[in-house]
Amino acid sequence: MEKTKTAFLLKIGESLEDRGMFVSASENEVNVLTSGYSFLLKIFHERGLVMQKPVGDDKTQSVLSEDKMLFQRSQHSSMINGLHGRYQVYGPVVRLAKRWISAHLFSSFISEEAVELVVAHIFLKPFPFHAPSSRVAGFLRFLRLLSSFDWIFSPMVIDINNDFNLMDEKEINDNFMLSRKSYERNPHDIEPAMFLATSYDKTSEAWTKQSPSKSVLKRVAAYAKSSAELLTNLMLHGPSGEYTWECLFRTPMSNYDAVILLHQEKLCCPHHVLFPAENPDGKLVVWGKPSKDFCPYMPLNKGAVKGLHDAREKLLVNFDPTTYFLRDLKTFKLWYGSVGGDAVGLTWENPKKRGREEADEAAPEPTSILKEVGDVGKGLVRGVYLVKAPKFQ
Repeated sequence: MEKTKTAFLLKIGESLEDRGMFVSASENEVNVLTSGYSFLLKIFHERGLVMQKPVGDDKTQSVLSEDKMLFQRSQHSSMINGLHGRYQVYGPVVRLAKRWISAHLFSSFISEEAVELVVAHIFLKPFPFHAPSSRVAGFLRFLRLLSSFDWIFSPMVIDINNDFNLMDEKEINDNFMLSRKSYERNPHDIEPAMFLATSYDKTSEAWTKQSPSKSVLKRVAAYAKSSAELLTNLMLHGPSGEYTWECLFRTPMSNYDAVILLHQEKLCCPHHVLFPAENPDGKLVVWGKPSKDFCPYMPLNKGAVKGLHDAREKLLVNFDPTTYFLRDLKTFKLWYGSVGGDAVGLTWENPKKRGREEADEAAPEPTSILKEVGDVGKGLVRGVYLVKAPKFQ
């Protein structure tokens, strides 16, 4: 089936090229550049809904097939579009919620789709209030919901089209109880910690199966509670001293073991940076200059490209240097913001989780590890700071 898809994609690419479009085809997708826009074409097949792919050499673990992910994304998009039509402020509230998640460096743990579903819940089940009629009210309810919802013992059910009957509710509840069977043996071993049930995903495997963990979700709830209290005071009494609305979208860098600062002008969307990150209190380990090899915008007036075709050849579609940089960092738990984030928080992995062989080895020097981080991100990294030394055992 995969070979048939590949052949079909290549044929689509050839056909579009014959019609004068600029196309880049691969085994899995076709990129089409036309009229200043980039479109990504993939093929969906219903047989793929029941197929799963093994993770590496481990045949007991698997991930969703490409078709299953495409199906879930299409269903999610359709549902969210319908919600936009019913509630005008839904979109603005989602944007504020995503900005808050990103500002506090939770983007690596909570997907955008999960944020959209949590915000949808406050519109679909607003009791004892009415649905929010302003973006600020909706944002405040989002923060309060994050901080007060009983994530451990309750599933969050998002029934956008009012489709669920008693059988559906029973199925969701059974799936939720199954995910909590291990709680008595190990309260920290809960997956998913944030259980979001929808008509297309009654097991919460689409957006939150692997992340956030219980500990991360607890941290998110604590931040949300603090932000909700600050926003309430701002609405009732106005700004006071250092407590202004900007504080809602600034996160304390002292809560991380190390901090990476990135060159703003080298981010894929530098104009999305709301507040440039300040130098944290800590030891400067690495300082780097910006690279000249990458620019978020193509300088057409400096002779870098010779024409439209040359520009298309050099254009990097959907390239985010931060994402690729973070994929190479395996030693840490990473905290970053996907919307205008120019800082990355690092926390050392819990030494209790290290294997016996690793525990017998000499603990690595933290500054040497961070210097390697700077080498990996050379040209993108502005500075690497050691805030707290790791407590290796």
